[in-house]
Formats: sequence, C-alpha cells, structure tokens
Amino acid sequence: MTARHSRWERTGAEQHNAAYEEARAALLLGQMVYDRRTELGLTQGELAERAGMTQPQLSRLESGGATPTVPLLARLAAALDAELDITFKPHRDAAA
Repeated sequence: MTARHSRWERTGAEQHNAAYEEARAALLLGQMVYDRRTELGLTQGELAERAGMTQPQLSRLESGGATPTVPLLARLAAALDAELDITFKPHRDAAA
C-alpha cells in the first residue's frame, strides 16, 4: 500500500497575517505607554488613576493584551502629558 500526499497549502494565511499585525500594534502601543510612564516617573497605579482606569487594565494594555478605545487613548494621552496623534498614511508601495 502506498501513501499519497497532496500538496501542502497554507490556508488562512491572510487571517494569520492580520492577527500578527494586530498583536504587533498592541505591543507597540503598550511599549509607548510604558516608555512615557517611566519617563514621567509614574507607577502603573498613578497613571491608571490619572487616566480613569484600574492598574490591572493598564498592565494589560502595557503588555499588549488589550485594545484600547479612542476615548481611552485620549484619556491616556492627557494623563501622560502627551498629544494623541492618530493619522492615516498611504503604504509606501501605494504611493506611485
């Protein structure tokens, strides 16, 4: 008896790429919040209080485990004495 193998195909690759990009964005955002918080010498509890959230919520955000809403981003920016800048930029390869 011989075994026949069909060609291996990557199914759902686009979904995996999208999930990877979302996770990457969450991690980058969390790192930015962490960097600014430590630059200001604030504890997680202090920043959380300033932003109207709990310390565990802030911890999840800083670790990339939470996706904040735009109103929360605005509160965090104010609490971090920072300006919130959300922009849409064309992809480099889209500009021709």
